[in-house]
Amino acid sequence: MTTIYDFYVEDAQGNLHSLEQYKGKVLLIVNTASHCGFTPQYKGLQALYDEWHEKGLEILAFPCNQFGEQEPEENSVIQQFCQRNYNVKFPVFAKIDVNGPNAHPLYKYLRSQKRTILGDSISWNFTKFLVDQHGNVVKRFEPSFEPEKIGSDIKRLLDNR
Repeated sequence: MTTIYDFYVEDAQGNLHSLEQYKGKVLLIVNTASHCGFTPQYKGLQALYDEWHEKGLEILAFPCNQFGEQEPEENSVIQQFCQRNYNVKFPVFAKIDVNGPNAHPLYKYLRSQKRTILGDSISWNFTKFLVDQHGNVVKRFEPSFEPEKIGSDIKRLLDNR
C-alpha cells in the first residue's frame, strides 16, 4: 500500500529528499505561486509554522506555474522571493506540476486521497492538504481557505499523538 512516505521530492537546489524524513510529523502540503492573489497566504502559512513547528508541524510548499502562469520564475528566484517578502522558514521545494500528465507523483497521490465534488484536480494555487503523523491525508482545503483557519485542525492532530 502506498503512503505519503513512499515519495521523493526535489528541493530548490535539485537534491532529492524522501518524505519518510517527516514520519511522526503533521504535514501541511501546499502548491504555491509568487504572482497570485492568494500569495499573501505565505504570511498565514509562516504564522502556522511559527506556532506549531516545535510541536510537530511541517509545512511543505511546492511552487507551480500551471494556473495563470503565476509562478514563472526559476527556483532560486522563488526562494529569494519567499525569504524577502514573507521570511519563510519552511521548505519551498522545486517547482512542479500538480495536474495533468506531468503531475508530480506526490500530487497524484494527494489528489487521489482527497477528492472534491468536482473531482480530484487541483483548482488553483494554494490548495492545501493536511496529513497526520501516520501519513494519512485527512483534509483538503481549497485555495480561498485561509491558513489561519487550519490551526484548530493542526492542534487536534498534534493532540492525538
